[in-house]
Amino acid sequence: MVGNHTLPELNYAYDALEPFIDEQTMRLHHSKHHMGYVNGLNNAEKALAAARESGDFGKIRDLERLAAFHGSGHFNHCLFWQNMTPADNYKDPSGDLLAQIKKDFGSLDNLKAQFGAASKAVEGSGWGILAWQPGGEQLVTLAAENHQKQTQFTAIPVLALDVWEHAYYLKYQNNRGQYVDQWWNVVNWENVAENFGRATQYKFELR
Repeated sequence: MVGNHTLPELNYAYDALEPFIDEQTMRLHHSKHHMGYVNGLNNAEKALAAARESGDFGKIRDLERLAAFHGSGHFNHCLFWQNMTPADNYKDPSGDLLAQIKKDFGSLDNLKAQFGAASKAVEGSGWGILAWQPGGEQLVTLAAENHQKQTQFTAIPVLALDVWEHAYYLKYQNNRGQYVDQWWNVVNWENVAENFGRATQYKFELR
């Protein structure tokens, strides 16, 4: 049903990621910023539905832009929340995911270095993303601007890091690099492995 997206509940309390991500940031980020993207996506979908019904596509460019921006913002945040866990629950990646990381990056430390550098280098607001690219059957890092720019189509995100200022400014001020470095302490690699397992089931043949 169009225009019916809702804000997902978190699997942990707002203060559960302390001291790496503070409670106030989590509360505002989830209940205010993410909620804004949910509302924006619902409004864009309803406007597109009205345009289809009336046959008036005079504003289609703006509506598609809004749907892409708010839709990517909503879905990126859903992944971001799931990708994190309290530091006491942290476990390093293992199994098939770790094997693929070593194949594509050489080591977990190399992945962290490349992903971290890409995330810190995002121009303005955006995301660091680790994605499965079925076309090349490999994991790739992406530095997405805003929510939807600088992406690879067909790539399936499995890990996302929000580097918009609202994700870290209350605690880290303008030190995005420190935020990125500390974030690794709360990455939920078990969730990433689940995402990776599902992503690798999709087959895309380049012809």
